[in-house]
Amino acid sequence: MSPGVALLDATALHRLVEVLIERGYRVVGPTVRDNAIVLDELESADDLPRGWGVYVAPGHYRLRRRDDDAAFGHSSGPQSFKQFLHPPRRRLWSGDRDGTVQPDEEPPRYAFLGVRGCDLAAIATLDKVLGRGQFPDNSFVRRRRQAFIVAVNCTEPGGLCFCSSMGTGPAAGPGYDLALTERLDALEDGAVTYLVDVGTPEGADVLAAVPHRAAEGDEIASARAEVEEASHRMGRAMPDADLRGLLMGSRESPQWEEVASRCLTCGNCTMVCPTCYCTSTEDVSDLTGQHAERWQNWASCYEFDFTYVHGGGSVRQSGASRYRHWITHKLGTWHDQFDMSGCVGCGRCIAWCPTGIDITEEMNKMARDE
Repeated sequence: MSPGVALLDATALHRLVEVLIERGYRVVGPTVRDNAIVLDELESADDLPRGWGVYVAPGHYRLRRRDDDAAFGHSSGPQSFKQFLHPPRRRLWSGDRDGTVQPDEEPPRYAFLGVRGCDLAAIATLDKVLGRGQFPDNSFVRRRRQAFIVAVNCTEPGGLCFCSSMGTGPAAGPGYDLALTERLDALEDGAVTYLVDVGTPEGADVLAAVPHRAAEGDEIASARAEVEEASHRMGRAMPDADLRGLLMGSRESPQWEEVASRCLTCGNCTMVCPTCYCTSTEDVSDLTGQHAERWQNWASCYEFDFTYVHGGGSVRQSGASRYRHWITHKLGTWHDQFDMSGCVGCGRCIAWCPTGIDITEEMNKMARDE
């Protein structure tokens, strides 16, 4: 049995990726593409964004060169692991006029590498929303059941991170198979090492196939201290208040109109959010009428037709009402539905809002005006 806390070097991290691929997983992790750090299938650990960081601010995202060889020295990019568990576009079935019906294809086995605490919490949120309700999404359940998760504890929060105030990071919570803490300049030659926590028997089995040694007490203490220090260096914070109560009591606040004057109702915030789960379905057929398919697509509550009622038009027609619905559900009524928050503090909605609307700023303003 592998130790509960182990230490890997950079070569062993390469071997970890190789072992996962050898065991039939498609390894998905961060890599540099199109001037961003995105999530994609990795062929080896060489594909990781070593030496790259990011600069983020409301409505801004830029790559920057680091002065070290960190592979995970960056905050959340435009994508989350949601897209692999709950795809943005998925064929539900296809059929021909002769009665032949083909169901959805069997999903691949994924190994997620570099899952931050916020994204791990988002996966747990989707577990509850899509996987454990009265009518579970079978596609999500299959994908989630066979996924292997290698989490990463954050030691350098980004300028828009607020996971600490949401209780989702920077340390990865439960739900991982293995969790890494990247340790920079741990050795005199500046080599990078990785403290490894084992979360499941499956994780221990994979670790046993990777060169490692037991971590020493001072190494463990140093890594834990870096993660704890990161919790006090968040770029943003939600107010220490009853967010649900604030929103429930602010339905007629003039703040909604002020936000709406800046909001483009583009839906970017819902598309990059790791927990938004709404979908729509569409039926399509070929020109001959011999073949038909049903597809599921991500949907956004910012879409004008999202609340369309037959014969009565859309319920939420103004930008103010749509923004109010989104934030009220995310931070308020989500608790009523799922007994948890729908926000994990990743900051993506702030970075990828074209006009820089900041969910933490709006909630702090609401708390001050209470």
